[in-house]
Amino acid sequence: MRRLIAWVAGAAGGLVTYRALKGKRPQPEPQADARAEELKARLQQAREAPDDRDAFESGEVTVDKAEPLDPAARRAQVHEQGRSALDEMRGE
Repeated sequence: MRRLIAWVAGAAGGLVTYRALKGKRPQPEPQADARAEELKARLQQAREAPDDRDAFESGEVTVDKAEPLDPAARRAQVHEQGRSALDEMRGE
């Protein structure tokens, strides 16, 4: 038991000594990055841009006005596309 306590105390003392000798290194001064200024300018430009979401969404069909899809017709369409792709690959 005494050996364990001595070993732990020695390890802790070694760690404290290591940290004391290591010291704090001076950190280099951060330099201004030109890309940061460019990004800030682009973000400001995006904030000032008009909101065109309504114009974009006006071309979409809303869910309540959309026609329900027939799964059998969709399946047939997908199979036909697959067959035509296969015929094209075979050169027919």
